[in-house]
Amino acid sequence: MNVATKVEGAQTDIDGPLYEARRKIYPIAVHGTFRRIKWALLIITLGIYYLLPFVRWDRGPNAPSQAVLVDLVNGRFYFFFIEIWPQEIYYITGLLILAALVLFLMNAVAGRLWCGYLCPQTVWTDLFQAIERMVEGDPRQRREKEKHASRTQRAFEAAAKHFLWIMVAWWTGGAWVLYFADAPTLAMQLLKGEAPLVAYLWIGILTLTTYALAGHMREQVCTYMCPWPRIQAALTDEYALNVTYRYDRGEPRGSLKKTEALKLEGLPAGDCVDCHQCVAACPTGVDIRDGSQLSCVQCGLCIDACDSIMKKIGRPTGLIAYDTEMNVERRQQGLPPVTKILRARTVLYAALIVIVGGIMVAALATRGSESVSVLHDRNPLFVQLSDGSIRNAYTLRLVNKQSMPRSFAISVEGVPEARLEIAGGVSTLEDGRPVVEVGPDQTYELRALVSTAAKLPANASLNMSFQITDIAGGETSTTPDHFKGP
Repeated sequence: MNVATKVEGAQTDIDGPLYEARRKIYPIAVHGTFRRIKWALLIITLGIYYLLPFVRWDRGPNAPSQAVLVDLVNGRFYFFFIEIWPQEIYYITGLLILAALVLFLMNAVAGRLWCGYLCPQTVWTDLFQAIERMVEGDPRQRREKEKHASRTQRAFEAAAKHFLWIMVAWWTGGAWVLYFADAPTLAMQLLKGEAPLVAYLWIGILTLTTYALAGHMREQVCTYMCPWPRIQAALTDEYALNVTYRYDRGEPRGSLKKTEALKLEGLPAGDCVDCHQCVAACPTGVDIRDGSQLSCVQCGLCIDACDSIMKKIGRPTGLIAYDTEMNVERRQQGLPPVTKILRARTVLYAALIVIVGGIMVAALATRGSESVSVLHDRNPLFVQLSDGSIRNAYTLRLVNKQSMPRSFAISVEGVPEARLEIAGGVSTLEDGRPVVEVGPDQTYELRALVSTAAKLPANASLNMSFQITDIAGGETSTTPDHFKGP
């Protein structure tokens, strides 16, 4: 497509496409330290994801026994011994803050570690590419088959590959829904076709997205869809370790024969033999020798590919390695390399992680197994009774976080000569405090009427509080509010 533009009467022709068509990328299989790390993390992360719903955790009677469960029906999130209620959403907020800080720290230390090793897109794409190589062969074989293989063979291999991809994607979606219901029960319902329609719907959605993102879109997700490459560029500095081509050692590059000849003549020659194995190994098709790029996920596979070539030709490994641009420049200047893991930003991120994590642990360790919240009636704020006393009405919500029923005595503090009544009538203790029973792992809502015959100041707004006390265990919880007067 040609685009012609006119600028101040002159016509200029701009040749070339308005967008770059996608290039098919066939990354080769490599062997080495970073490939082994990636395989280990793939097995660990996928093993956790697929098997964790089936792990059991005994929480006692009347409580679910699934270790990790998002119970949307009852508004609970269970994580082993931790139970999060809807009103404790701030714990989820804290986890998100911690995750962001950990991501910042990883980026400050060694660039896009998350992208290269732990991101779900990377993990599933690695798995899909392994299936592709298993069925269709290595890149050289696939290119040859595109030219010479029969249509029947190519169709059979393509069908087998896509079938395996869909099976992985289907189990990915199936495993996700198991986190939202009792996994063994739901798995059996799914097999029998008796599961809720919403479960099949979400399995279908996640199957489609996994198949599309990991099987077809691959590097396009990392390059065009993900915002993190653009964000992390603003968080890095000259001391962050990144997968780096050490051009101070590799340039001038050339073929093995050419560089050997130059060295024999005493002329400058780099260690890079221009074999392009680093490019062939890259899952996003990046040439790391061109420097840091948006598409590079810092997976380290180019390091393994380059090291294998260096070993074969008898040259030192590490032509491509985790390094900093500053160190490359320092070596060119004859200065020793400098590594500074501990610096202002890494110390700050680590300190914030410790502080936020400590706050969350302390809050979890000290939180009670009961709570009470209050809502003051707004219309009217108060009522003057026939005997001249003032009454305020409230809605109380009592929460019992234990797996057994509990009885709570309710009292009021801060209102002189206060009389507390519970709408509907409940039993009372000898001291007159009303008692309500709350079921195991449940909430109980009631109407509370507080009145007083004491003389109040004009436009009174007294600080008062409701307190609930577990009759059996003595645990208490208090919530503040106000008592209004004329």
